[in-house]
Amino acid sequence: MRLALYPLQNHGRLSQFMLPDDVKNTIQSAYRQILENKSLTPRYGQRLMIAEIARSLGGIADAEKAALQAPMPMEGEPDPELPPGPICVVEAGTGTGKTLAYVLGTLPVAKALKKKVVLATATVALQEQVTLKDLPDIKRYSDLEFSFTLAKGRGRYLCLSRLDMLLQGNASLNAMADLYGEVINQPNDYALALYERMLRKINAGEWQGDRDDWEELLSDKDWVPVTVDNGQCIGQKCSNFSNCCFYKAREEVQKADCVVANHDLVLADLALGGGVILPAPQDTIYIFDEAHHLPLKSNNHFACFTRLKGSLAALDQWRKTLGKLGGDSVVEEKRTLQRELPGIDDSMALAEIRLNEIWPLCEQILQSAVPGRQSDRQSDRQSDSQRDQGLQHAFALGQVPEPLRELAVELETQFSRLATLFQDIGNDLKRGMEEGDNVDARQRAEYWFPLIGSMTARAAAAQKLWHHFGRSDAAGEAPWARWLGLSERGFGERGSSDQGSPDITLSCSPVLAARTLQEKLWSTCAGALLTSATLSALGEFDVLRMRAGLPPHTTYHRIASPFDYANAARFIVPKLNCDPANSAQHTEAIIRLLPKVLDRNEGALMLFSSRRQMQDVLEGLDKEWREIILCQDDYQKAQLLKFHRQRIDKGEPSIIFGLASFAEGVDLPGKYCEHVLIAKIPFAVPNDPIEATLSQWIEKQGGNPFMTLAVPEAAFKLVQAAGRLLRNEKDTGRITLFDERIVSKFYGAAIFNSLPPYRREIFPPLP
Repeated sequence: MRLALYPLQNHGRLSQFMLPDDVKNTIQSAYRQILENKSLTPRYGQRLMIAEIARSLGGIADAEKAALQAPMPMEGEPDPELPPGPICVVEAGTGTGKTLAYVLGTLPVAKALKKKVVLATATVALQEQVTLKDLPDIKRYSDLEFSFTLAKGRGRYLCLSRLDMLLQGNASLNAMADLYGEVINQPNDYALALYERMLRKINAGEWQGDRDDWEELLSDKDWVPVTVDNGQCIGQKCSNFSNCCFYKAREEVQKADCVVANHDLVLADLALGGGVILPAPQDTIYIFDEAHHLPLKSNNHFACFTRLKGSLAALDQWRKTLGKLGGDSVVEEKRTLQRELPGIDDSMALAEIRLNEIWPLCEQILQSAVPGRQSDRQSDRQSDSQRDQGLQHAFALGQVPEPLRELAVELETQFSRLATLFQDIGNDLKRGMEEGDNVDARQRAEYWFPLIGSMTARAAAAQKLWHHFGRSDAAGEAPWARWLGLSERGFGERGSSDQGSPDITLSCSPVLAARTLQEKLWSTCAGALLTSATLSALGEFDVLRMRAGLPPHTTYHRIASPFDYANAARFIVPKLNCDPANSAQHTEAIIRLLPKVLDRNEGALMLFSSRRQMQDVLEGLDKEWREIILCQDDYQKAQLLKFHRQRIDKGEPSIIFGLASFAEGVDLPGKYCEHVLIAKIPFAVPNDPIEATLSQWIEKQGGNPFMTLAVPEAAFKLVQAAGRLLRNEKDTGRITLFDERIVSKFYGAAIFNSLPPYRREIFPPLP
């Protein structure tokens, strides 16, 4: 079968850079060896992807050469800016073999340029596949020489100082345990035995303190007490620094040619300025696999929220903590606390007054909101705490009413001052650890530091939220989304009388990751590659470019899948005689048609956009069908997929009912999935505060948010959902969409034509 490149309108300049012969020879030799040693057939799309990536990244050398040849600036003139690093976007259809392609297209170029490679994935499953299978295979079957390691955040590693404190069981720990709340609890006998075993394993060199490498699954309850976050870590002043599990792992990260990470860790490093956890951006070529997740990950990373009652409880706890620290006669370095305590008390008192004034304002706004549970799509993708919001109000275009904004400005001032003073107190404790006159004083300072670090981090997070609620968005820029929520479940602090009672949450988030990624990533990195099986929408990269803020010099490529879609799969649209917007009628139609379109001898996956509809359809089916359905709500994802495969292997019928998380990243080849059923075109929910704000802004700019956002992204998600069917070149089957809008609405043709060329069956006769 002839493999073709999808037609593409290139939105950036075409790369004209020439790779050095030795780099080209290295890539060609490695590719040839891997094919021969693994008895593989060369793939046109894979070879094309390697060439496009290597050619694009070769531009790094030209940019650096131009910078070196530039005339030196005269005295007093600014240094010339380096040209931005090349950005390459490659949509590689399923079956391309993109992991091998981007490794071979990037690593030899990076080594020749003395750059590091950070390979970031969006899911743990792909991260493990890359580190445990793909990279070892490339090293084993070729003469390509490179080192690689897996990078993780600090929270995945045990803190030896925290472990020592828990195991000592001395008076210091007993006196301070109540101050730590959820950070440190008095360990029970089971936990003590577990921690003693951890220490033995570390001392014997049998475990490196990595949570994921422990011999059994560790619950958060057992793990949280023995780890710390960035604000709680003492760093080089820690008595256990030379043996620190996190810093030892970080040394490996700085040495490796290729660092495998996840999107969140890359964003966390960039937020800290870059080069703190991972190699410095200017020395790094980034590979973002599953790159369609990057804009949303970025928005989530820079979003912030606070709870009103939770904030009041925190202030009360901070006051008690500082009082006990001031009364600890062993801690010598308390100059800032002694000097600033009256000002700290004043700031906390003012913050309490303003928080109590904000409550009735927010309550009044929420009372005007229409009660209703969160949308099912939101519920599928958001945290448990967000699901508990019974009422929600998003401010139009993110514009907060003036009375609320004025109070937010005052609260920003108070929490900013508290964060600064807590940081100064922490610095005093650091000096006490370093310069204390006796061991007991240094140890006590070491005990107090993580608690003050937690207070600093929480005050800074509150300051960030109030800053964004108190500021006005710059003219011409996309606004931030700002919204209120009333949680039905309480969020009071440990020991607070408010625990279990409703609380009001204030949240805000960028609506576009563009500015953040432009400032933190695209303008600073040596180069970057974004790739996934699906990146375009309606044949264009416009939505990705808008959301991710990709620069004008970005190059775009679409590489076709080698699959013979027309002969391998049928895309069926049955006649329902109802509009999916009428949920009740649509659900009844699905219940009526499912027994007619399903084959009990086929493994099947049915995808829903709504949890409520999924549950209603399940309940509406006869018992004989319900018994063979595995529903997402009843099992963890990995467990559900395991049960499904086991049933199919035994020759038993099995059907999966799942939500959005099953529409991508689920690999059920061959007999495990011969029929994909999709309840409706996956349009985004209208009441998502972030998407609603973005839509309002696009409309204000004179655009049409439905055609600019809703239709392209629905098409994108439909391609992903349908893509669960064909996972390799031997797969066959059918896709059924219970949504006539794809053939009856004006936008339907554009969505239909964006799908791979499946054989279409519109309104076929049913039994």
